[in-house]
Amino acid sequence: MEIPLTIKETQEALRKGEISCVGLVDYYLERINKFDKEINAVLTVSSEVAYRKARENDKLIDQLGDRAFEEFPLLGVSVIHKDMFLTKGIRTTAASKVLEDYVPVYSATVVERLEKAGCITLGKANQDAWAHGSSGENSDFGPTKNPWNEKLVPGGSSSGSAASLAADFCLVSTGTDTCGSIRLPANYCGVLGLKPTYGSVSRYGVIAMASSLDSIGHFGRTVDDVRRVFEITKGIDGRDSTLASLHKKFIGKEHLKIGLPKEFLGEGLEDEIKNEVLHTAKILKEMGHEVVEISLPHTKYGIDVYYIIQPAEVSSNLARYDGVRYGKDRIFFGDEAKRRIMLGSYVLSAGYYDAYYLKAMKVRSIIIKEVEEAFEKVDVIIAPVSPTLPFKLGEKINDPLKMYLTDIYAATANLTGIPSLAVPSGFNKKGLPLGFQIMGPKFSENLLFDLAEKYHNFTDYSPKVVNLR
Repeated sequence: MEIPLTIKETQEALRKGEISCVGLVDYYLERINKFDKEINAVLTVSSEVAYRKARENDKLIDQLGDRAFEEFPLLGVSVIHKDMFLTKGIRTTAASKVLEDYVPVYSATVVERLEKAGCITLGKANQDAWAHGSSGENSDFGPTKNPWNEKLVPGGSSSGSAASLAADFCLVSTGTDTCGSIRLPANYCGVLGLKPTYGSVSRYGVIAMASSLDSIGHFGRTVDDVRRVFEITKGIDGRDSTLASLHKKFIGKEHLKIGLPKEFLGEGLEDEIKNEVLHTAKILKEMGHEVVEISLPHTKYGIDVYYIIQPAEVSSNLARYDGVRYGKDRIFFGDEAKRRIMLGSYVLSAGYYDAYYLKAMKVRSIIIKEVEEAFEKVDVIIAPVSPTLPFKLGEKINDPLKMYLTDIYAATANLTGIPSLAVPSGFNKKGLPLGFQIMGPKFSENLLFDLAEKYHNFTDYSPKVVNLR
C-alpha cells in the first residue's frame, strides 16, 4: 500500500492493520538510505531507537486496540528532530564540528513529550550550524538541497527538517525559529511550518541561539498535523521560566478582518510572490473575510534591529562552548558563527552598547507596540514569508548582507513574540512551492489553524511529496 502523508490517514491504516509501525520505519529508513546521499537532510539515523519504539507501539495496538490511540495521541507518528534538540543517547551536533561527537544524557522537553505521545524518533536533521543561516548552506556537514529542485536551497536554518518532509523521509519534523528558521524552509519546501508564540513551547534541552527570540516549533503537511503536534508540545514544563499557558480556544468567527501591511509588499519583493499574496487575499475575500490594507511603518527596521540583538545574544550563548567540559575547541567554529560572535561582542562592548544594543531594544519596543495596536484593528495579518523564491546553491553564500535580507518578512513575529504559520498555497509553473504566512496576536495559534484549514478546504489543497527516483 501507499504510505499515508498525514497523521490521521496513518493512524487509520494502523487501526485497520493495513500497516504496522515497524513497516513504517522500514519505509522511511529505506527512503533515507536511498535518497539522502543527494539531499543531505539527515545527519544521524537512529535505527535501533526507532525499531525499538515501533515494536512497542505495535504491541500497544495489539493489546489496546482503538484505546491505544486515545492514550497515545501521536502513536505511530515518525519524527525527525532538528539537530538543535537534545536527544538522550542520540548524537546531537547543532550541525557544528564543535559538537561532532556529543551524545546528550537527557532529552529536550519537546522530544520527551512527543515520545510519550507515541512518536517514533527516526533521526536528526541537518541545519545551518548553530541555526545561523537562511539557506541551509552553513552546515559543517555540507549543505542540504531542496528536494523539489536539487540545484536550489531548501531555506534555513531548519533546512533538513523541511526537506525531510518534502522528500517523505518522515511524517512530521521539529525546528527552531529565531527569525524565520521554520517558516522560510517550510515556504521553500511546500509544507506547513509553525512558529508558536514566544513562551508557548519549552526551550528546555534545545541548544540556545538567541534566547529572547528563539521559538520552538515544527513542520507538518496539513494544518491538522501541525495542530496535533502543537497540542502535545505546548505548555508549562517547570523547566523554562518563560512559559505560559494562555492559549485561548478560538470561538469560530465566520468573517475575520485581515490586515495586509503595505510595507510587506514594497521594494525588493519578487513580482511572482507579491502576486501570490494578492491572489491569496482575493481568495480570503471570496471566503467572506474582509481584507484591509494596514501600515506597520517601523517594521522596516526589524531586520536591522534583529541583526544587533541576535548576534549579541549569540555571542553570550556560544561562550559556553569552550571545549573544557564537552565538545571540541573553539577553533572548530565555522565562519558564520565567528562572524556573529564578533558582531555581538562589538555591539555589547563599552562605548557601543548605548549606540547599538540599547537603541535596538528601544526600536524593538516600538515595533511591539505598533503590532499590538494593529491587532486592535484586525484579527490576523497575512504577508509573504520571503522576498524571493528558492535561490541557487552558492548564490548568496559569500554575501552575508544579501543573505540576511532573506529574513526581512520573518523578523516581525520573532521581535514581537507573536505566532506565525507558514502556509503552502500551491506551485508555480517551474514546480516550486508558493505560500504565505499568517500572523496573529500572542497565544492565538488556534485562530491561525482555523483560518489556514478553511483556506485549504476552500482551495481543495492536498499535500504532496517529491517523486524521488
